[in-house]
Amino acid sequence: MKNLPSLNALRVFETAARYQSLVKASEELFVTQGAVSRQIRQLEATLGVILFERRNRGIFLTTAGEKLKQACQQAFGLLTLTIDGLQQSSQLTPLVVSCEPTIMMKWLIPKLIAFKANHPDIEIHLVSGGGNIDFSRNSVNLAIRRNDFLWDKRYVAEQLGREWIGPICLPNAEDHVTTHQPLTLLHTRTRPEAWNDWMSEIKQIIPKQNELWFEHFYILLEAVMAGHGVGISSIYMIEQELSDRRISAPYGFIPDGSAYYLISPEIFEVNTPQAIFLAWLKKTFHETQIRLTDFCRH
Repeated sequence: MKNLPSLNALRVFETAARYQSLVKASEELFVTQGAVSRQIRQLEATLGVILFERRNRGIFLTTAGEKLKQACQQAFGLLTLTIDGLQQSSQLTPLVVSCEPTIMMKWLIPKLIAFKANHPDIEIHLVSGGGNIDFSRNSVNLAIRRNDFLWDKRYVAEQLGREWIGPICLPNAEDHVTTHQPLTLLHTRTRPEAWNDWMSEIKQIIPKQNELWFEHFYILLEAVMAGHGVGISSIYMIEQELSDRRISAPYGFIPDGSAYYLISPEIFEVNTPQAIFLAWLKKTFHETQIRLTDFCRH
């Protein structure tokens, strides 16, 4: 914590990064444009990196700036949800939702701001978790899981969306992938057969020069972004990176036969917080697929 810059500086940076404008940032924050500029310069000096390129009287995010922007938005989003929850009436019973770590970080948390805006009376608490879930032994109300295991038949499970997977790499490595040059393949222990499943389904062999293993997908994604090799990813986990063209998917994405589900120990009663959250999740999964349809191979 001692190495973190001030939260105020990060907030000023996030606002300027969101608008890519010092003027609009100053208007939102009710400070002068000069104050915004000074905060950003101090932040750049503290971090030792350039966050904005300044040209033609405009500002444009550098690669480092884009990465910090995404981290700030996720962090501030989670802080907003948490603080809103703390300020809610004690009479509100929160929905405690268990979710696999990477899809929670990369997909769910950024989108929950929209849910909160439309349903301010429903409080969501997120808990990181994967695999089997026992609702009788913890305070979790719902769980988002992929159906790669068998859960208790007494539970109710509603499908949210199919899983889509495919190789991902940096844009400058795309030619190496498609011309079948030997590459470093990146794996995760949470889905050890992902590469084999993809190659078998698409009938395409990616020659292996080396391989690296990671515990979770969010670590693998950082390794891909750092240029360590080619990984296999869920399309939901790199939505922003695909849209920003910071990551390439040279073969697109294919369904791997699995799907994401919302699991509950009870039926989804109409108009309950559980049912409202379920409907929103289904809609949001579908909207993600529509936005990324050009990357999907049917």
